[in-house]
Amino acid sequence: MNDAPREQHDQRHEQRHAQRHAQQPKVGPNDVLRFLLELFAFVSLGIWGFLAFPLPWPGVLVGIGAPLLAILAWALFVSPKAVLHVDVFGKALVEIAVFSAAAIGWWMLGQPVVAVVFSVVAAVSGILNGRKQLGG
Repeated sequence: MNDAPREQHDQRHEQRHAQRHAQQPKVGPNDVLRFLLELFAFVSLGIWGFLAFPLPWPGVLVGIGAPLLAILAWALFVSPKAVLHVDVFGKALVEIAVFSAAAIGWWMLGQPVVAVVFSVVAAVSGILNGRKQLGG
């Protein structure tokens, strides 16, 4: 019997399987940290909006609008499935703007320790991510 066609089929199957696994991005610890920082920034902007401004207006507007604006910017430019594709530096600018706004919000609320710790963790995570994306 001739097993050559069977062996070729198995090889093609293994190649396709290897290609699929090579295309899937690997999620590392810094990726998980970055996701948590992103969520923390959005929640922080909401807290800042509700607490820093008089309720009901403009507190409700800022408390809902600030995180929505940050989420929109993130989805448009930074997310892995971003609508508008920009280079690494454009993504970094949007990320810096969102994280800085969250840190400034905590500072304005009289929580400088939260602001500084968040800023340092976000900066280190961003630097590590930038090095990874730039191939260094």
